[in-house]
Amino acid sequence: MTTIYDVARVAEVSASTVSRVLNGHSSVDPDLAARVRQAMLDLDYRPNAVARSLRRQRTSLWAVIISDIGNPFFTSLVRGIEDVAQEAGFSVVLCNGDEDPDKETRYVTAALAERMAGVIISPSGPALINRLTEAGMPVVAIDRQPHGVAVDTVLVDNVHGAETATAHLVDGGYRRIACITGPRRISTAVQRLRGYQQALRAAGRSVPEDMVRYADFREDGGYRAMASLLGAAEPPDAVFVTNNLMTVGAIKCLVDRGVAVPARCGVVGFDDIPWAHLVRPSLSTVAQPTYDLGRAAASLLTERIANPAKAASTVTLRTTLRVRESSVRPPGEPGGQPTAERGGLPARAR
Repeated sequence: MTTIYDVARVAEVSASTVSRVLNGHSSVDPDLAARVRQAMLDLDYRPNAVARSLRRQRTSLWAVIISDIGNPFFTSLVRGIEDVAQEAGFSVVLCNGDEDPDKETRYVTAALAERMAGVIISPSGPALINRLTEAGMPVVAIDRQPHGVAVDTVLVDNVHGAETATAHLVDGGYRRIACITGPRRISTAVQRLRGYQQALRAAGRSVPEDMVRYADFREDGGYRAMASLLGAAEPPDAVFVTNNLMTVGAIKCLVDRGVAVPARCGVVGFDDIPWAHLVRPSLSTVAQPTYDLGRAAASLLTERIANPAKAASTVTLRTTLRVRESSVRPPGEPGGQPTAERGGLPARAR
């Protein structure tokens, strides 16, 4: 049976270095870690997962609890997490919280019972984060800001992204700009609504409360919110939608009602969609660096596992406004601006 000493001999490193690579320590030189992993492949080495778990009181698994597995936003995000996890010697178990606190609770209970090495979670609230940290579980919150708890967190600058999107619609000559946002309890919904409000105030406009709709971050919710806006005494001539699935629902509603985009209603969505540039009119979006979000979260988790006592940190990444046809009035209409990209500033950590 192949042992870590055989791996160490082939990789020309110490057995302790092999052990650190197996345990996911970030302090190992990347070249040495690569040699160790190659030696394990060459020797077909399979660590005894049960023995390792008993020694470390942890498995080599991470639980990644996301809010909606059907949302394309999470596809490259999870890929970023997995790539870093594999490099560090961990495997990923994907859990769909489905915006359901009960489901999230069951997954957190399972992660603790199975003694997983760490958890990355898009939380619906702070209670589960507290439960994980109180149990000594390394945890990173992603996409949403948990309030009242000190925990490693990876976010995007939602306020800036929403402000840029709304300012673009203002610059395009749209006068009555609506906002479809998510649940009031979700930090991303609150922050994106705030960015919308700030852009209108910066342009010297009042914030039309009758043009704000709260939905559920789902396609059907976006459809219903758009239908409600179209039924107003003074319907909007543009709408900023704060996530990708609700944007799909809003556009479907506009198509069903025969409202031309962008001539009668400009549209900007938050979160890019893989086919956004293929539909006609192509869809203007606020793109998030989803893969980088995943990598940043996974890097924070490996650091937390290696150093449980370190201070909690927050990494915030910038968004990019991708202007396409859905928010640019056609020739002859008032306003309008050329297709461009805005944002894309480098990440900042605090």
